Amino acid sequence: MFGGKIGLPELAVIVFIALLIFGPKKLGELGKGLGEGIRNFKSSMSEGASGSTNSTEDKKDDKKKDDNKKDDK
Repeated sequence: MFGGKIGLPELAVIVFIALLIFGPKKLGELGKGLGEGIRNFKSSMSEGASGSTNSTEDKKDDKKKDDNKKDDK
């Protein structure tokens, strides 16, 4: 309908309709909740990415420990 592009007039209409439906107070709360959700998602994604590299390092350390135990026997 919009050709894949939403311009300023279309965006203004969407915001106006949302303001009429939810009201200014509820719209602010929805925006705040959405922002917190996005922030939490990004932080958990970055923790997951850093955690996966740590787990590979832990696996390497575990393998070295296992090899040392085999040598001790």
